[in-house]
Amino acid sequence: MIVTLTISPAVDKSAVIDGLIPEKKLRCRDVRREPGGGGINVSKALKELGEASHAVFAAGGPNGTALAQMLTEAGLAFTAVPIAAESREDLSVTDAQSGAQYRFVMPGAPLTGQEEGHLLEAVWSHRPALLVASGSLPPSADPGFYARLAREAKIRGVRLVLDTSGEPLQRAVREGVFLLKPNLSELAALTGRENISDEAIVPAAREVISRGGCETMVVSMGSKGAWLVTAEEDRFLPAPDVQVRSTVGAGDSMVAGMVHQLALGKTPHEMARFGVACGSAATMNAGTHLFNREDVFRLLDQNL
Repeated sequence: MIVTLTISPAVDKSAVIDGLIPEKKLRCRDVRREPGGGGINVSKALKELGEASHAVFAAGGPNGTALAQMLTEAGLAFTAVPIAAESREDLSVTDAQSGAQYRFVMPGAPLTGQEEGHLLEAVWSHRPALLVASGSLPPSADPGFYARLAREAKIRGVRLVLDTSGEPLQRAVREGVFLLKPNLSELAALTGRENISDEAIVPAAREVISRGGCETMVVSMGSKGAWLVTAEEDRFLPAPDVQVRSTVGAGDSMVAGMVHQLALGKTPHEMARFGVACGSAATMNAGTHLFNREDVFRLLDQNL
């Protein structure tokens, strides 16, 4: 069983405008509304790949109700854990003239300690073999939440895939997880560096691995590709050359691709290769739509 956890989900809205002009009413078109947030995006992407999962997320107010309704319509299995505060709503706007994309991310709904506990109870009730925790924590959340999750996952023998940043990432790594997907700035922070050159990526990743921070690391380099690093191997996987229409959900798509391969028992190289293909395929779609399965396999055949 694959379980995804989203502590700060969002109703993701996207739209297109013909030019961004200050103090002018900007008429929007191609308006979309999707359930979003790290873990939810991973579950959506897994479904596109034909992989079942169970999404656990915090849900409050009308937006929380809307999230549950959209997941039901999408045919995803989920547990919506009630919270008192209103779930957030995010907005992504693409300027058709320049091609620039503007992403407005609202603060996550505050959670009480009791609500955080209910989220963990919901996760463990489904007895996951693979657990994906993706996304930032709301400002009010305990920064040690993911560390607690990592500690409990280790006790239960659950492989935890973590995609987050900042202090929550730092604390979780001290407990140890199965798979991390940091970007360069996150890897720098994990190893006490201001920045990381290309030559320092593998040594920095191995530094985290050697102190028990994770077993496998896939360092995302955006449009360049990714580095796969374990204690035994390191490989660079270049991203295929595609026309980028949106970067929304690309990281979550990459995580989903890797988790799908883990569930199939594939090697670390196959896992990372498939993840890069999914992340690249996601950038080919506008708005909040993640990727099409056909694009993933076409990119695998052509470039990876």
